[in-house]
Amino acid sequence: MNTSTLTPATIAAPDFAAIKTRQQATWASGDYAVVGTTLQIVGETLCEAMDLRSGQSVLDVAAGNGNATLAAARRGADVISTDYVPALLERGRARAHAEGLDARFETADAENLPYADDTFDAALSTFGVMFSPHQEQAAAELVRVCKPGARIGLANWTPDSFIGDMFRIVGRYVPPPAGLKSPLLWGTTERLRELFPGHRIEAATRHFMFRYRSPQHWLDTFRTYYGPTNRAFAAIDDAVRHGLADELQALARKHNRAQGTMVVPSAYLEVVIDVR
Repeated sequence: MNTSTLTPATIAAPDFAAIKTRQQATWASGDYAVVGTTLQIVGETLCEAMDLRSGQSVLDVAAGNGNATLAAARRGADVISTDYVPALLERGRARAHAEGLDARFETADAENLPYADDTFDAALSTFGVMFSPHQEQAAAELVRVCKPGARIGLANWTPDSFIGDMFRIVGRYVPPPAGLKSPLLWGTTERLRELFPGHRIEAATRHFMFRYRSPQHWLDTFRTYYGPTNRAFAAIDDAVRHGLADELQALARKHNRAQGTMVVPSAYLEVVIDVR
């Protein structure tokens, strides 16, 4: 078939349900909490940027092991933490219990949230909802469950970040499903305006510092515990694995600011959306 003659109507839409099932298995592999716990500062700074208040009702979407959840709970908010990987919610629940923080943990799909319209004063997601395969649906759900005048707070890796480069390298070895928009688009104001039309958007570039003993230590951690890289290494044979490992370690060395250890900045977009 000559693909140059294809029209949008003849190009098959992505099978979002099948893709989501595979993604859920990916994020359930390894142990994201090992990596996620190191990102706690992002949830704290996001809650400050949103000026969260005690007593506000807050939904954390694609919460992972609960970084933004805990940050909101520390500020006295009434928080519901959601994810479609129950094991990650259990890790968040254990963290909340250990710190004496009050939060609810409920299994939920970011693209089909089980809450009524106009329920929450704020919604949060740190490096979570950006990975939803049906981006428009996930954005619409965030708006739907928020009250008019509520705020949506997001932290999204940018396309030109260290993590963006990591995903591009991994994608050359294990290509993403055809037809999907890159999750890294959530790290651009242009895409956010498309996803949240009519709402006021404030965005600022921040940097998270990946601090590990060495580039090899970072690679071993992500290969073992971070779902996307864990599954990528599992999907390719031994000879190809060496190439992927070499490229990722070279990437970490290229961006490393330290000697004798690893300190690598990765840009992300801190976003506050005023729902209208």
